[in-house]
Amino acid sequence: MRKQNGRTLLRRLPIFFLIIGSSLVGTPLATASSKRPPKYDHVVMVIMENHSFKSISQARAATYLNRLAKGGALFTHSFGVTHPSQPNYLALFSGSTHGITDDGWHQVAAPNLATSLSAADKTFLGYVEAGSPRKHNPWESFANGMKFEAPLNELPRDYTKLPSVSFVIPNLKNDMHNGTIKQADRWLKSHLAGYARWAMSNNSLLIVTFDEDDYDAKNRIFTVFYGFGVEPGLYSERIDHYTILRTIEDIASVPLLGKSAARKVIRSSWK
Repeated sequence: MRKQNGRTLLRRLPIFFLIIGSSLVGTPLATASSKRPPKYDHVVMVIMENHSFKSISQARAATYLNRLAKGGALFTHSFGVTHPSQPNYLALFSGSTHGITDDGWHQVAAPNLATSLSAADKTFLGYVEAGSPRKHNPWESFANGMKFEAPLNELPRDYTKLPSVSFVIPNLKNDMHNGTIKQADRWLKSHLAGYARWAMSNNSLLIVTFDEDDYDAKNRIFTVFYGFGVEPGLYSERIDHYTILRTIEDIASVPLLGKSAARKVIRSSWK
């Protein structure tokens, strides 16, 4: 019988068994590294809604998400910064909640990822599915923010035409807020699987994360990085929305925004 090495066997185990095994021994299955992320040509981040890490990593209905996790870097200690939804989106986009503690209408005057990228001669777009509410489209709370928004059907099929950084925002039926895990998982596969495959060999990155959990697990959420230069594995490095923003800023070589300046770039998941 042909021998299989440890890495091959680990990859064939379900995600939740690997996570349980990691927590029992008290160390991450993938070792930390001092490397920095590649200077990607394109970063696409998809934000889902209101589910805990456990509810996704152990969900049979989350077939595609867990496939991404097996082929990418799954962060087992990733956290939203607060509740409810809107402040988390603002944190991801601008490094601050700006004192906002609700999902109401607000106008913010502050730098953000779109303006930082623009000042560096790079580009940003938020691709929004029809029906996505303002609270999930953070640029809409900033002056002139609508110029950084496009309808989801304009997401290019020629991925070389993507902006430097994109946020992809499903509507409430497809982000797990009102719809099911299975529905959102199928939506993700339908809209992003082509990009995910392409990213692997084209110096690009897909990030899938959640705004917050379901108030069940200290705001611990499912976050996976997938693409070129990502070392597959489970990573116990503690990260949050500010850490993700800090890492995107490092990739794009733009100034640090708000609380992202107090975070370290993710270093544990790169080849």
